[in-house]
Amino acid sequence: MSDPIDPPHPPLKSHGRLSIRPTLQPRDLMEEPRLVKGAWQARVITLFPQAFPGVLEQSLTGKALDLGLWRLETFDLRLFGEGKHRNVDDTPAGGGAGMVLRADVVDHALTAAQAGAAADRARWPVVYLSPRGQRFDQAMARRFAGCDGLTLLCGRFEGVDQRVLDHHAIEEVSLGDFVLTGGEIAAQAVLDATVRLLPGVVGNAESLLEESHSNGLLEHPQYTRPPVWQGHEIPPVLLSGNHAEIAKWRRAQAEALTQSRRPDLWAERGK
Repeated sequence: MSDPIDPPHPPLKSHGRLSIRPTLQPRDLMEEPRLVKGAWQARVITLFPQAFPGVLEQSLTGKALDLGLWRLETFDLRLFGEGKHRNVDDTPAGGGAGMVLRADVVDHALTAAQAGAAADRARWPVVYLSPRGQRFDQAMARRFAGCDGLTLLCGRFEGVDQRVLDHHAIEEVSLGDFVLTGGEIAAQAVLDATVRLLPGVVGNAESLLEESHSNGLLEHPQYTRPPVWQGHEIPPVLLSGNHAEIAKWRRAQAEALTQSRRPDLWAERGK
């Protein structure tokens, strides 16, 4: 059996600044599709489109969305379901617990979501959020940010029919070695990490160069006022005004933290 049927949602929900296109037909601007010329685009296929933009509507990512630096569209997988009940899943072939998202249903949703997108996966990756996928990291976020857009498929239940993943050469990506109830939270995490790397999203672009994972190291400790708090002082070197010594101290701290907390990252640096 499928999940209980939710009230129908529009097949596409778009978030971002409006741009006006010339047309000979009169139209209501409130009904005009939200199109942002040249903006980086995210398209999300999900059974829960109401979960978006979610936290992405807040802070820097939300401001960038309002400014038109990126665009978000959601596609309701339920509307591509089969029959009057819009079934999207069925029992696993060979038996077993749970349900599996059907290949034909996912295929129809992907076809709709990819309309107008670049066919070249180097320019527009298609990603399935899966606990068995390649682990998401900062390098992957940079790769996605350098593309024209990104399509994310949010799984549910026991996963997606392997045939549609193979047919569309979908990339599988995981947040880590744990299992979520669905891909929506993972999709928002991937989008947050990616969008903040887009030009103009973070006000001080130099801050991106020093944060954790930007150069294979964890970030050094940070301090601010007051200079003494609960008997703890800011390291004197940070108040010295000697920028060379400050940079040297920060580098040493970053290396020490990486060695102790992430020996796997430290080992990668030695290869």
